[in-house]
Amino acid sequence: MTDAHNHQSPPRFLIWGQGGWVAGHLETLLQHQGKDVHSTAVRMEDQAEVRKVLDEIKPTHVINCAGKTGRPNVDWCEDHKLDTIRANVIGTLILADECEKRGVHITVMATGCIYASKYNNDRTQVASPPFTETDTANFDGSFYSYTKSCVEDVLKNYPNTLILRLRMPVSDDLHGRNFVTKITRYAKVVNVPNSNSILHDLMPVVVALAEHNEVGVVNFTNPGAISHNEVLALYKQIIDPSYTWQNFTLEEQAKVIKADRSNCELDASKLMGLVKRYQAEGVEVEVPEIHEAYRRCFERMKEGMQMREGAQA
Repeated sequence: MTDAHNHQSPPRFLIWGQGGWVAGHLETLLQHQGKDVHSTAVRMEDQAEVRKVLDEIKPTHVINCAGKTGRPNVDWCEDHKLDTIRANVIGTLILADECEKRGVHITVMATGCIYASKYNNDRTQVASPPFTETDTANFDGSFYSYTKSCVEDVLKNYPNTLILRLRMPVSDDLHGRNFVTKITRYAKVVNVPNSNSILHDLMPVVVALAEHNEVGVVNFTNPGAISHNEVLALYKQIIDPSYTWQNFTLEEQAKVIKADRSNCELDASKLMGLVKRYQAEGVEVEVPEIHEAYRRCFERMKEGMQMREGAQA
């Protein structure tokens, strides 16, 4: 972006999706960094309210963490299609459009669940190349993913917009939205390698990307792919030695869910190139390969649990 407004004013961040899981992580991080940060829970589809908030706060950067992912999971979107469209399509476009009119940079926390990789016969290895930012979406098995791929195609045309494709996000706590929390609570899990996003590693990169006014699409995952069983084996090793789990096939899973699930590996080369560039500038960001990232995540999680137990003793 070359808009003078963004270069002359100190950054002022406005996070959309106040009270949300990812929004909360970002707000805390920005506060720790001493940034000027605000947040709002205004619905994006309410255009008058969107305009009002933007004109009152006058951000240089908006980070959109709002939208419908469904509770407890994306099956919700199958039965609430209009609500999903209003948030994920109409609302997202209204917010991006109003930001563009004001010369405000917007980062959209999007999803990589718009692809389906090919796997070997027992689905333990990815058998197709990782998807790049320019590959056409090939998965519309859930209404959620369908809305996300539709809106991304339109958002790409906005010159002020950065689209970050998260996948199966994981935090250092066991929050209910955490991918690990979800799969540890399932009676049975599939075992398919996927790209994952470790929030501890990636949230600082969100800030760096925004402050550099990057635009376009970026696959926003740790490099590599990791299977559910590999994740759970690390969880058992580091967090809970008594934990056990059972697998079932994708065909068996299909009988207990309404919508199909995306399984894919994204190519993180573009992201890693940006990270290396920022590191050379002295920005403190690091995005480890996914197996190493999970190990570090669980070690931080264990340390946090031990600290809480010690405080209660």
